[in-house]
Amino acid sequence: MAFDSIGTRYGEVFPAKSGQLACGEWLLDELEPGARVLDIGCGTGEPTLRQLADGGLAMTGIDLSDGMLRLARQAVPQAAFHRIDMYDLATERAGRAWAAPALGPAGAGGFAAATAFFSLILLPQDEIPVVLGRIRELLRPGGLLALGMVEADLDHAPIPFLGHELRISGYLREDLAQALAAAGFAVESGSGHPYAPASTTLPPEEQLFLRCRRVS
Repeated sequence: MAFDSIGTRYGEVFPAKSGQLACGEWLLDELEPGARVLDIGCGTGEPTLRQLADGGLAMTGIDLSDGMLRLARQAVPQAAFHRIDMYDLATERAGRAWAAPALGPAGAGGFAAATAFFSLILLPQDEIPVVLGRIRELLRPGGLLALGMVEADLDHAPIPFLGHELRISGYLREDLAQALAAAGFAVESGSGHPYAPASTTLPPEEQLFLRCRRVS
């Protein structure tokens, strides 16, 4: 898997985390101590898992990369981790294959919040609304979602990244808001951050950070 070998180099390419950290502060302000939060595509655990765990939240990280999970366990040992494809969230497969009932239908409504920073962009556009709906199932009523996406009309487009080819999807922000609404989320606030990745040939991009709430 590409991310097994990318490892810590991912953080070197995207060193600026102000939008992501601000979303983390929002969650810390909104949630009670010990609230359960699911970090979807946790990567190395930096900065979100560490920030929220240090702030007193009960963190669970999921990722499909063994290499990323190894780094995340080292960085945030107090969190729980599972190797899970995010497309399998809130399905019987998640609970059965990884012995984690809280990640399957039996755990519906078990999380106070979820974070997904630039993980959903790895899915085709038609799969992103499906995963958003499954995230909603795992959240309690009124649960929160902090989401990071790239603003671009892309559907699984091949992009060179640190010696690998990744397939990336994105939305224009109006289309993303519609997808979130259809999945049962209201966008409470959002911000856009122009950003040029360091140490790669990728062009500048617009990063979107949205603060959402389950409304149905």
